[in-house]
Amino acid sequence: MLTGSLPQGAPEAPATDQETRVAARVAELEKRLGDPTDEQNPVSYARLLEADEAGEISPAGERVLDEAVLNADFVPREHGGRLERIDTLVRVMRQVFRRDVTLGLGYGVTSFMAGVNVWTSGSAEQRERLARILLDGGKVSVAYHELAHGNDFVRNEFEAKDGPDGGFLLSGEKQVINNADRAAAWVLFSRTSQAPGSRSHSVVFAERAGLDAGSYRVLPRYDAVGVRGCHLSGLHFDDTPVPADALVGDRGMGVELALRAFQITRSAVPGMALGAADTSLRTVVSFALGRELYRKSVMDIPHAKATLSGAFLDLLACDSLSLAATRAVHLLPDETSVYAAATKYLVPKMLTETMHDLSIVLGARFYVREGEFGIFQKHIRDLPVLSLGHAGSAACQATIIPQLARLARRSWFAGDPAPGSLFRLREDLPDIPFEKLTLASGRDALSATLVAAVEELPSSTPEERAVHGIALKMMDELRQLQEASLTLAPENRTALASPATFALADRYAVLLAAASAIGVWQQARTGDDTFLADPSWLAAVLHRLARRLGQQPPDLPAVVDARLHEEVLRRFDRRRSFDLYNTPLAG
Repeated sequence: MLTGSLPQGAPEAPATDQETRVAARVAELEKRLGDPTDEQNPVSYARLLEADEAGEISPAGERVLDEAVLNADFVPREHGGRLERIDTLVRVMRQVFRRDVTLGLGYGVTSFMAGVNVWTSGSAEQRERLARILLDGGKVSVAYHELAHGNDFVRNEFEAKDGPDGGFLLSGEKQVINNADRAAAWVLFSRTSQAPGSRSHSVVFAERAGLDAGSYRVLPRYDAVGVRGCHLSGLHFDDTPVPADALVGDRGMGVELALRAFQITRSAVPGMALGAADTSLRTVVSFALGRELYRKSVMDIPHAKATLSGAFLDLLACDSLSLAATRAVHLLPDETSVYAAATKYLVPKMLTETMHDLSIVLGARFYVREGEFGIFQKHIRDLPVLSLGHAGSAACQATIIPQLARLARRSWFAGDPAPGSLFRLREDLPDIPFEKLTLASGRDALSATLVAAVEELPSSTPEERAVHGIALKMMDELRQLQEASLTLAPENRTALASPATFALADRYAVLLAAASAIGVWQQARTGDDTFLADPSWLAAVLHRLARRLGQQPPDLPAVVDARLHEEVLRRFDRRRSFDLYNTPLAG
C-alpha cells in the first residue's frame, strides 16, 4: 500500500473494483482536507485566502496532499500509482479544486499534464523514471509556450540541437511554466529541425538532476491576476546538454505527441474545475438563504432562485459532457480528439458565465476578499485561467473545425450511437489505451446518440414530452450544422477559418453537451439516483442549452422548476455535491 494512502487508523478499503477504490479515495481526501468552512482547519477557505493574499500556494494544503500521496493519482497502476481511469481522476481532483484552483493546478495538475506525454509515447525507462519522481513527491512541469507564438507550436523557436555525442543541446526560452522553479523534470516541446511543417518539433524529457546547472536558469516569477499562488515563471537554456534518451517518442513527432496528450488533458481538467463552481454555487445559496431584502430572503426573489437553479443545471450539463469525454478516452479513443476539444472549449466558458450570473446574486459581497463569502471572488478570478494556455478556447475550436466537414460527410445521421457504458457514472472501464488515441476521426457516436434518442425517448409525462420536443429541435440543429459544414470552403477548414466557422464549432460543442446529458439520463432511468432518473433535470438542461443555441423552446412545466429548486436546497442542506455524483462533502 502507498504511504499515506489512508487516514491514520482507517481500514484499507477492499479493492474489489474500480468504483470501490475511487469512492474510498474521494472520501479519504475529503476527510484529510476537512471542512473548508471551519476556520480552525489549516486548509479552510480563510487560510487559503490568506495564502492567496500572500501570493503563495497553501503550505498546509500541500502538506495534506503530500501525506495523501496525491501524485500517485497521476501515475498508472502498472507503474506503482493509482491512475486507471480518467473520469475517476477527475472525481478525485474535484475535491481539491472545490477548495482552491491554485492548489489543484499548482500542486498536481501540471505534473499530470506533463506526465501524459511520457505515458503516451515515452520509453519504458522514461516512464519508470517519471513514476519514481512523482511517487517520491516530486513535481514535473510541461513547457509548450513561447509568448511570441502562443498556441502556434510549429513556429516555436526553442531548440533541441544535435549535440556532439549524439544527444541534444537545449537552447532558448520557454515562458509561463507552472512550477518551473520547483520541478524535478521538465517536458519541453522543442524544435529539432529548421525545416517548415509539423515534423520539425520533438519532445524532450529533461531531468534537473542530470543538467549542467551553469548552462540554464529559471526566469523571474510572473505576477498573476488569477491563481496568484501558482509558481509561474520560465526557463532559459544556453546549449544545455541532454542525452539522446531524453527524446520522448520519435524525432519530429512532437506535434502529434502533444495533440494526443491534449486529448486526455482537455478531457480531464475542465471536469476537475467543477469543484470550484460547486463551491461558488454553495456560497451563493448560503448568502441567498441568510440575507433579507425587501422583507424576504434573497432566495424568495424569483430571479435569484432561477439563477441558482440555472447554475445547478450548468454544472450538470458540464459534468455530462466531461463524463462522456473522459470515458471516451477508454471506450472510443479514435473519436476522443473532437470530444476533448469540445469539452475544453465549452466547459470553462459555461462555468465562467455561470460565475458571472452568481456574482449578480451575491451583489456587493462579490468584491469582498475575506470572510464567509471571500472564497467566491477567488474562484471567479481563478476559473478563467482554465480557458487559457496551450489548450485555450480558440485552439480547441481550431481542433474541431478541420473535422467538421469529414464528420458531416461520414458520420452524422449515419453512424451508430455511443455504447451505454459511455454514460454510466460508476461502471468499470478498461485500461487507458494511450497507443490508440488518434488525431482525427470520421466517426461521432455521441451525436448519433442524440439522433437515436428522438426515436427512443418516452413521451408519457409533460416533462418527458418537453425532453422529446427539445431533442427533436436539437436534431434539426445538427442537420443545419451538417449542411453548413459540407459547404465549407477549403480556407474555412483550417485554424485560419472565418468567425462564422468558429461559431459552427461552438454550436457543435453545445450539441455534444446535449447528447451527453441525454445519454446520462437514459442510463440513469433505471438506477438508484431518483433525481437523475427524473426527466425534470434533463428537460431543464436541454431547455437551457437550446436557448444557448438561439432557440426559443416552450416554457417547461412548473413542476420542473420546483423539482430543481428542491434539489438545490436538499444538496445544500445535506452537504452533497452539485454535480452528477451527489458526493458527500466535508463542508
